Amino acid sequence: MPEDQRAAQSGPSRSEPVGPIDLRDAWNRQADAWTRWAREPGHDSYWRFGRMAFFELLPPPGQLTLDVGCGEGRVARDLVSLGHHVVALDASKAMVRQAVDASDRLPVLVADGAALPVLDRVCDLVIAYMSLQDVDDMPSAVREIGRVLKPGGHFCMAIVHPINSAGGFQNLDPDAPFVIKGSYLESHPYVDTIERGGLTMTFSSVHRPIEAYFHALEVAGLVIESLREVPVLVPSSDDPRHERWRRLPMFLYVRAVRP
Repeated sequence: MPEDQRAAQSGPSRSEPVGPIDLRDAWNRQADAWTRWAREPGHDSYWRFGRMAFFELLPPPGQLTLDVGCGEGRVARDLVSLGHHVVALDASKAMVRQAVDASDRLPVLVADGAALPVLDRVCDLVIAYMSLQDVDDMPSAVREIGRVLKPGGHFCMAIVHPINSAGGFQNLDPDAPFVIKGSYLESHPYVDTIERGGLTMTFSSVHRPIEAYFHALEVAGLVIESLREVPVLVPSSDDPRHERWRRLPMFLYVRAVRP
């Protein structure tokens, strides 16, 4: 679920590993804070450009769209408004309560992404918007997504770009050097606590190299159709600190298909 909260950071501290994290518990404890953050209009990149760029990748609505790692449900609600028949899932009970409270039109279940309570080959579309970097067992979650997709069904994912999670800019200048401390190739958990616009949110995630995600797609039998490396897509006058993120991608969007 992390968005452009990292754009405001002045240095590469997030590239420094922390100890083991129970990601489900971490996000469960942040459910109220995330709900306030996610539902504040214009507060993060989802409102400004993220959903528009991501939804351009999506195929037309089919019989069943599954939202894996739905959080408080904003992506699922937007999909419903576009005509998708959505079932949303999240491992956090507190997040599911927030999603249920927000909409009586949205079926939401507590479920582990690595053990989806869904039959084989029934989904036309599965999405994971900013959630795969926040799950403990990403390869198993992607394998499950491959299992539940129909032949010809699509998986669309958005993650924090691994360059973004590996390092950071030395300062806020538009031409600031970007520094990676340690190894980009090694996976490790990290934590960001961000204060912005009167809201505070702690994001707990795992940095993984691009190869880890693409290997998971390969094992799941999914074939990549489209890839987008997404920088900041709003005018720099919106926030001069974002100008740095026109040089490097903040997010990675992928559409894959089950042959």
